[in-house]
Amino acid sequence: MAEDILVRDSKSGTSFWQNLSAGLITGAADDDPSGIATYSQVGAAFGYGMLWCILLTMPLMIAIQAISAGIGRVTGYGLMDGIRKYYPNSLAYGLVVSIAVANVINLAADVGAMGAALKLLIGGPALAYAAGFAVLSLLLQMFIPFSRYSPILKLLTLSLLAYVATVLIIHVSWIAVLKSIFVPPIVWNSKYAVGIVALLGTTISPYLFCWQASQEVEEMRPGSGRKPLKWTPLQAPGALRRIGIDTSVGMIFSNVIAFFIILTAAVVLHAHGKTDIQTSSDAAEALRPLAGKLAFALFAAGIVGTGLLALPVLAGATAYAASGAFGQRGSLQHKLYQAKFFYGVLIVASIAGMALNLTSLDPVKALYWSAVINGVVAVPLMVVMMLMSSRAKVMGQFTIPWVLKIFGWLATLAMAAAAIVMFVTWGK
Repeated sequence: MAEDILVRDSKSGTSFWQNLSAGLITGAADDDPSGIATYSQVGAAFGYGMLWCILLTMPLMIAIQAISAGIGRVTGYGLMDGIRKYYPNSLAYGLVVSIAVANVINLAADVGAMGAALKLLIGGPALAYAAGFAVLSLLLQMFIPFSRYSPILKLLTLSLLAYVATVLIIHVSWIAVLKSIFVPPIVWNSKYAVGIVALLGTTISPYLFCWQASQEVEEMRPGSGRKPLKWTPLQAPGALRRIGIDTSVGMIFSNVIAFFIILTAAVVLHAHGKTDIQTSSDAAEALRPLAGKLAFALFAAGIVGTGLLALPVLAGATAYAASGAFGQRGSLQHKLYQAKFFYGVLIVASIAGMALNLTSLDPVKALYWSAVINGVVAVPLMVVMMLMSSRAKVMGQFTIPWVLKIFGWLATLAMAAAAIVMFVTWGK
């Protein structure tokens, strides 16, 4: 048992920043260019009318992401590996196909938005920029070990501060903002319902569950001293404390940025009658005459920065999920020849996402409906996660505590309710 105490996840003598990892990266990757577009769309369409959703999603997102991280850290395997091990294979296959479809559409929307944003900033061919971003992200994942790539992803999270800066240079009526939060102007129609599902789907997304659980597994690489808590329980206090802090910081950061993006669109676009935003680059371009060149530049630069963070998370989550579902070796720490299936999925997902930008696929419908697909697919995956994390057979003595159980099921019910409302109000 001496090996149990060779490592502490929260290391003494290290900075707060050094102890942030999977939670921070996952939370920041949630505000990808597609998410920025969705937040901009609801802000432009409904003004302050959906700001209240961010306060709702924050504790729910913290809970469900902490549960996914806990499953990875306790068991030593990713979500789909666990589902394949304890549930019918057909369930894992169905979930991974749905996740892959949503992720590829998301990748397409993200690389397209990044290319368009860079074109706005410096001119030139948007499609070539998009292809360059996709290739760069793929090569970094293929040839840089995760232990060296993870710190790069952490630094990219700082690009989201551009949206904090954007809010600081525009005039905001904070009294009106507070009123809309506590007395939300809810509209009972299908457009509002679909907006809520899209917002929830882009905030609480299956690829985030898969990525955070898998990153926890990645960080138990040889030489780290970390081992699955199920077999090394003396590591648990530090590990679970670190996951709680890391996940809370990451998800709060994610939701604060989402709040600022919606707020920017509401203050600048909705207030000036610009209610039909198509893409994140459209939102950036619309800011230029209404809020000035600095706000425009910050918003557009943020799209590129967060895209560089989101692309590897989306492609990586797809590869992790597929490898787990089909029982294949999967790790960004491995060489290409050591995990051929994993890197094959990674390459195919990245190329497919880029290729969709060459088709007549409507980018607006793509990014919005990818969020809706995520919102619907998340429900069965969250149900399975809640069942897994509550089973001693899976988690040993580290089944989730009652607080996480309550908020985890609330998150699941919220996603299910949003999807039901969308279908009930469809066409009305």
